[in-house]
Amino acid sequence: MNEEKNSEKVASFSAVEFPGNSTIHTALAAIDLAASKRFYETLFYETLFGEAPTKEREGYVKFEPQDPSVNLTLNEVPSLESGDVGPAHFGIQVKSTSAVEQASERLKEAGLLDMIEENTACCYAVQDKVWAVDPNGNRWEVFVVLDPDSDIFHSDGSDCCVPETEAPETVAEESGCCDTKSTACC
Repeated sequence: MNEEKNSEKVASFSAVEFPGNSTIHTALAAIDLAASKRFYETLFYETLFGEAPTKEREGYVKFEPQDPSVNLTLNEVPSLESGDVGPAHFGIQVKSTSAVEQASERLKEAGLLDMIEENTACCYAVQDKVWAVDPNGNRWEVFVVLDPDSDIFHSDGSDCCVPETEAPETVAEESGCCDTKSTACC
């Protein structure tokens, strides 16, 4: 994604399947992960989609119903007082590094590109991604999953978990991914 690497980079494709060319991603903070998991299992499995979680790890649960296609993650947080309840971030999951690079160029041209991450571990998966922040401070990522099953929750220096209490312009420089004041990963 930087100029030197761009000419040498070989396109990679998503290691996970989903309908269409992209799917929406929403990461929600959860104070009680077990209760939240039961709620979404009931919502998704028993009433809407007939789908159980696709990934469960300590402090993390992921649902990926196919219709409608969505990537919903629940990320455990310590308490209501932490300020981390609600949406952690949003994203668009795509099928190739080429699609991530195209999004990066569009965001850069519009002056909206916040951060680029390549081959980074986030939420127990290896991903390439770019970040942007909307005018209200909502974080958006465009990402491709290169390896769906990493043993690492997040890479050092990754922006996969963004402290909600900081102003968007300081996040890329000062992000302390997954510390006690962080929101959540994808």
